[in-house]
Amino acid sequence: MTHSPAAPRPGGEPRATAARPGAARPGDVRPGDVRPGAARPGAARPGAPGSGFGSPGSGSPHPAAPHPGSPRSGGAHTPLGSEAGSGALRRALSTAMLADVERLTDRAVDDIRAHSGTYASDAPVTRDDLWEICRDNLLRALEDFGGLAPTGGDFERAARQTGRRRAEQGVPLDTVLQAYRRGGRVLWQVMAEHLRARAGRESDSRDVELDMAGGVWETIDRYSVAMADEYRLAQLELQSRQDTRRVALFEALLDGRADDPAVASAAAAALGVPAHDRYVVVVAAQDPAAPPHPAPVLEAQGMWSFWRPRSGRYAGIVRLPRRDTPPGRPAAGPRGSADPAARALLDVLRDLTGATAGISPEFERLSHAGRALRLAEQTLRTLPAGSGEAAAFDDRLAQVLLGGRTDIAERIVTVHLGPVLATGGERAALLTTLRVWLDHGCSAARAAELLYCHRNTVLNRIGRIAELTGRSSESGEARLGWALALRALPYAGLADAPEPAAGEYEAEGT
Repeated sequence: MTHSPAAPRPGGEPRATAARPGAARPGDVRPGDVRPGAARPGAARPGAPGSGFGSPGSGSPHPAAPHPGSPRSGGAHTPLGSEAGSGALRRALSTAMLADVERLTDRAVDDIRAHSGTYASDAPVTRDDLWEICRDNLLRALEDFGGLAPTGGDFERAARQTGRRRAEQGVPLDTVLQAYRRGGRVLWQVMAEHLRARAGRESDSRDVELDMAGGVWETIDRYSVAMADEYRLAQLELQSRQDTRRVALFEALLDGRADDPAVASAAAAALGVPAHDRYVVVVAAQDPAAPPHPAPVLEAQGMWSFWRPRSGRYAGIVRLPRRDTPPGRPAAGPRGSADPAARALLDVLRDLTGATAGISPEFERLSHAGRALRLAEQTLRTLPAGSGEAAAFDDRLAQVLLGGRTDIAERIVTVHLGPVLATGGERAALLTTLRVWLDHGCSAARAAELLYCHRNTVLNRIGRIAELTGRSSESGEARLGWALALRALPYAGLADAPEPAAGEYEAEGT
């Protein structure tokens, strides 16, 4: 596009006039307060990138000769009683406005920025970016409205490119649609100014204005739909790429590859969480009765989490709420733990998801997620399959140790409970009573209450165990040996009944 000197702006700032074959010259058109020939300094390059009311890339306005009855020709007025008359007027209006498309663009850009804080802020859309894309959209819309041959591809190309560019820039779709409406309003205002200056307007001015208004807004609607469709498509593509990147970085965390600070930082950014905070890893079995993964349930309780299927299970990183207890306390202890966040996580997993799940110890750096995953998996292996039980690693230390060494587990059982297992008919009652008695502070009264028997029955059974094993029930060493042996039973292959789930005999307040 070439430029020639033109009248200065108010205040003395020079402007340039875009010269094009067949374009209107000053004095040819009477557009009200819109002065033809104004060009934006240094703007309007074919193919320049942009975004806003339009899209990247702009060609020169389409040249067209004046038509009889148009504001430019000064000839006889053509009535709108025929389709030819309406089409001729549309072509004449479009041609006249294309001659002044730079000033029209200035006016549209100023209006959009005056009504949108996003565009007025120059981030992420600069004024130059907005101007270029507005010009391109206005140019295409006028060519489309006037039935003129396109100068830069199909008429909707600008709208589609705008939608994609704005989606990539993260501008909300509602904001872009509002810019289209503002641009359409300015387009109609300028067109109405041309119509008011049209020769012979007195005879059919209302019909003319209604016809032109309908045509303008039909054009804007088509462009808005094309822009919005492309915006949504681009958004889906961007989301797909983001999801793929997020999953890849999450897998890198769990695989222990986040020792590289760059990987840890990228993972934190992709997941949208700090690199340093309160985290645990949870591994949940894919139980048929449980939901696919606990993310929605945890989110409803105010806990962020991210999950992926992994080796027939679901592995997730959970961000715990801010600690309300002094550092150094257990991160995910039993129900009596002093940390409300750890208790809440256990309760949600146990009571609301139905999934059998193991929870790692708390860690502060996302880069430690790989080690935490291994500990969570070890915890899950200590839980009965399909039990719907959730447990923290710190609550299953003995089971984790014993589960990894079945030979040691078998020897502990033989040494500490061998004679009890050999009693035959007494064995089940003795083992159950011993478990409840140990789990509740060696209180005969509490054990009797939970077992629905008399306190003396509990004392007699504990005495029988002491007699069979040759150990005093008052000995701390004996109690430790019995407790370890009970926990080793499932791993030694010597138990008739499975180990009760954690908390089976718990009552409120214990």
